Amino acid sequence: MNRQIRLAAHPDGMVRDSDFEHVVAPVPEPDEGEALVRNLYLSIDPAIRGWMNGADTYVPGIHVGDVMRSAGIGEVVESRNPRYNPGDRVLGFVGWQDWSIVDSEERSVEVIPPVDPATAFLSVYGVTGVTAYFGMLDVAQPQPGEMVVVSGAAGAVGSVAGQIAKIRGCDVVGTAGSDAKCAWITDELGFDAAINYKTEDLGAALSRTCPEGIDVYFDNVGGEMLDLVLERINNRARIALCGSISQYNATKLPPGPRNLVQLIPKRGRMEGFIVLDYLPRFLEAILQLGEWVAAGKLKYAEEIVDGLDRAPGALQRLFTGDHTGKLIVRVGGA
Repeated sequence: MNRQIRLAAHPDGMVRDSDFEHVVAPVPEPDEGEALVRNLYLSIDPAIRGWMNGADTYVPGIHVGDVMRSAGIGEVVESRNPRYNPGDRVLGFVGWQDWSIVDSEERSVEVIPPVDPATAFLSVYGVTGVTAYFGMLDVAQPQPGEMVVVSGAAGAVGSVAGQIAKIRGCDVVGTAGSDAKCAWITDELGFDAAINYKTEDLGAALSRTCPEGIDVYFDNVGGEMLDLVLERINNRARIALCGSISQYNATKLPPGPRNLVQLIPKRGRMEGFIVLDYLPRFLEAILQLGEWVAAGKLKYAEEIVDGLDRAPGALQRLFTGDHTGKLIVRVGGA
């Protein structure tokens, strides 16, 4: 049988257990041109919360009754498609379920090489690492000697983005929500300074750690933090809008940043991006990230939660800050 977690209700504010329905369905049979995949790992990302609202954006929304969707890794068990062979490990959008069908038309699932651990293709070599790569290098374009600030710096994307800026010769300040996370990004990842936004005066801390202003801001958080950074940007500053996790559970949109006018006299640029726009260049990013990891220049952290039934709780943890690095759910044995 095929255990599934489906959307029971569009969330109103913070995601709750009652927003999900646990069901059991028959294992699907692949048609001609399809393959049956046993899901092994699920990627838990903030974007899932936006999809749960049901609105179609750069990907279709998740509607009530739909199987929850996320990126994942699985193993091909049965194939009626020459692109896939039994035993292949594959990466792509799968459901929160034991078994998925690969759709031959969309090519949404790709075979991955036998890397150990395989979960690296959901973290440093997956969408999170690739997001950090293109968001920092293509959108923010840091230059040696510049001051870079990264919010959510202990998260899966922020931790990689900050290290890429260090590799590029920048001074890097990260914000995080605990002293332990701040110690991790400075002592282990090499950030120059860290700010605990829960215990420090954020504006004063930004002024202290960036006394000559901010050249690049990699924003995973939005809200008040973006406003305080805008007060302190330098001429020709670049702001890469990667996410706005502080607002994903808001029932009413908060007022916009008060300091957007700073972009005019500072001739600054603020740009949002979607990593899927860079799909033709993913291999470029993966190869470079792999080179940095092999050389010891780039580190990453994963936290693996065991059990499909714990996926809703893992999603909730993204918004409480109760994790470091990449959150992954192990569906079954690997």
